[in-house]
Amino acid sequence: MIEQSRYHLSENDIPRQWYNIQADLPVPLPPVFSPVTLKPVTLDDLSPIFPKSLIGQEISLERYIDIPPEVLEILGMWRPTPLVRAHRLERALGTPAKIFFKNESVSPVGSHKPNTAVAQAFYNKIEGTQRLATETGAGQWGAALAMACKAFEMACKIYMVRVSYDSKPYRRSLMRMFGADVVASPSMDTASGRAILAENPNYPGALGIAISEAVDDVLTTGNSKYSLGSVLNHVLLHQTVIGQEAIKQLDMAGEEADVVIGCVGGGSNFGGIALPFMRMNLKEGGKIRCIGVEPSACPTMTKGSYAFDYGDTAKMAPVLKMKTLGHDFMPPSIHAGGLRYHGMSPILSALYEQNLIEACAYGQKQVFEAATLFAQTEGIVPAPESAHAIRAAIDEANDATAKGDHRVIVFCLSGHGFLDLGAYDKYMDGELEDYDYPEELITEALERLPQVAE
Repeated sequence: MIEQSRYHLSENDIPRQWYNIQADLPVPLPPVFSPVTLKPVTLDDLSPIFPKSLIGQEISLERYIDIPPEVLEILGMWRPTPLVRAHRLERALGTPAKIFFKNESVSPVGSHKPNTAVAQAFYNKIEGTQRLATETGAGQWGAALAMACKAFEMACKIYMVRVSYDSKPYRRSLMRMFGADVVASPSMDTASGRAILAENPNYPGALGIAISEAVDDVLTTGNSKYSLGSVLNHVLLHQTVIGQEAIKQLDMAGEEADVVIGCVGGGSNFGGIALPFMRMNLKEGGKIRCIGVEPSACPTMTKGSYAFDYGDTAKMAPVLKMKTLGHDFMPPSIHAGGLRYHGMSPILSALYEQNLIEACAYGQKQVFEAATLFAQTEGIVPAPESAHAIRAAIDEANDATAKGDHRVIVFCLSGHGFLDLGAYDKYMDGELEDYDYPEELITEALERLPQVAE
């Protein structure tokens, strides 16, 4: 007898609204400060960077926000995404636990990122923006925004972290195929990039620097706005289609989640799958454990400080209260490039500080070991970022085995790894290194945080 493993919704089941957890937070989020005045931001501070509609979503306390028909039409190209029961992985582990994964790798660019890229491009388009600039780490976000800009006939400039620009050339090719202009960051195209290169011409780059370049770009180029693939409230809002669909699909399977897992860099896919489940905890008395998984080389949640910090290296982006390793933190050049960010979503940071969500960190070798087992059992090569969630799901299943319980584990497979095979070659050839970021360097970076009056 063939066991049912895939739970598909119809196109009519795509969520028609985004869920905004700000309406249900036990404690309101702290204010956001201007990087120039270090005073609370105003609309005038943000409007040169973001369209008014997205600024409104950033601060909204409305529980559900309608998804525009134009956005739904494009999301319908790949949504709803399947929820899959990982029977073969379960058998390989010999676990009584049930493991499900939400497969976001089926999108046109192979990740969850278009869920917000399409929305951001749409809102910019209707307000007259002609061009978007952004940063990208591993290239998944850059590819998503390039695709979205092409759909709405907008120009797109992408600053790709240099280490990924060099090591992931086919992600760069994908962005260019959608018409984007892609440069390695730090670059000579912006003042902030030129300043970094003047100090160190071989600087490998980081998301904080690439953000600085993108913000610098829009402030000096007409008819341009900045678009961010993670961290901010409106980005997580757009990603909640993931968790909303997963809840419906678990109901189809006759199951309820005990544990929900996602990798975390800035927080978009973890927030996307976890926040709808968190609503069940906050409003319905649920006891679902939500776990964010990060690299030990960039341990923002597990080792960072909960403090106000700049969102970028050049101190041009707004100052947010978040878990941070310091805005000038330089992470090692790990292969999970999308997780190499110094900060964390203010929403997830607040939930973590209130002990409402959990976090853990792993080294590269553990993560690639889990990714290999997943590929060999479930037939999908995961992105290195997504493999962090797989590692935690396996450890949860092994813990269930040791305790003899039948917990239901759900994780977000945020993207496939077909354009990351060079990293897998290094793992299979024994060339992959583990990095634990030194405590003393974290302490040093945190000494340079901005001082604001909360």
